[in-house]
Amino acid sequence: MKSSPESKCVSLLPIREIRPGGIPARVLMIAALLFVVTVSSRADTITLDAVLSGAGENPPTASPGTGTALVTYDSSAHTLFVTITFSGLTTPTIASHIHCCVAAPGNAGVATTTPTFTGFPLGVTSGTYMNTLDLTLASSFNPAFVTANGGILGAEAALASGFLSGMTYVNIHTTAFQGGEIRGFLQPVPEPSTLLLLGSGLIGLAASARKRVFRKA
Repeated sequence: MKSSPESKCVSLLPIREIRPGGIPARVLMIAALLFVVTVSSRADTITLDAVLSGAGENPPTASPGTGTALVTYDSSAHTLFVTITFSGLTTPTIASHIHCCVAAPGNAGVATTTPTFTGFPLGVTSGTYMNTLDLTLASSFNPAFVTANGGILGAEAALASGFLSGMTYVNIHTTAFQGGEIRGFLQPVPEPSTLLLLGSGLIGLAASARKRVFRKA
């Protein structure tokens, strides 16, 4: 008796290949591969975050202020999406920027728009900011940073390198702390190495499951 197309489909996924957790080894393998492909296909985008505090300044401030920053850099679109939330500052804000390029806890010059991010809430002690910078425009950078890196393309490349190496920080300046009241160094979230390690682990787990299945067959 010839097997029907339905029986052939069922034979591709025998019952003995279902693991105790209910996930077929082949499905796990495919999911792991798709995960790695997805990570690779998004290599042109990196998201970073930072926790802002007075302790993060150099020298540290005694500010009770806190904040968070989320930054997404897209190297294909040449854009930088910035979100900053802050509260509890001792005095009103006068400016905010991304500084580059130095390892923590060092100090570096301003890389982004001067005198401050366009539209950043000034004269307040708490607020939220959200904006997208076009990195093909000179106005998205500090002119000194552009000059130091040989032009707009060089400025974007230097900033991108700073993102990847953890050498950029978000700083909020106030009237009492004109050098910065709270700041935080930006770090990739999640870290690319963690993503790839997770993907590799999934593939290894799937391969191990398949070996156990074949030994039992």
